Amino acid sequence: MSKKCELTGKIPLKGHKVSHANNKTKRRFLPNLKKAKFKSEILNKNLRLTVSNAGVRSVDKKGSFDQFIKDAKARNLSIRLRKLKKSILSKSA
Repeated sequence: MSKKCELTGKIPLKGHKVSHANNKTKRRFLPNLKKAKFKSEILNKNLRLTVSNAGVRSVDKKGSFDQFIKDAKARNLSIRLRKLKKSILSKSA
């Protein structure tokens, strides 16, 4: 399983853990990923996605999963969701 959000495209970042003595050791900042279910009213499908907490909040802010997918930039979405976006746009138009 890759550590990437399927909705927002968030990936792990690199950085340093800095001790009190200012020693620097490498570390990774991982996104807060969860498995979440979303319902598409247009396609009448339930989807289980690996998303970050920020992605879940973004969907809530838009109002529905379909509305979020319509407005999202394709480069941030996973390949699976890009195909889903095309089918949502074709059915809603």
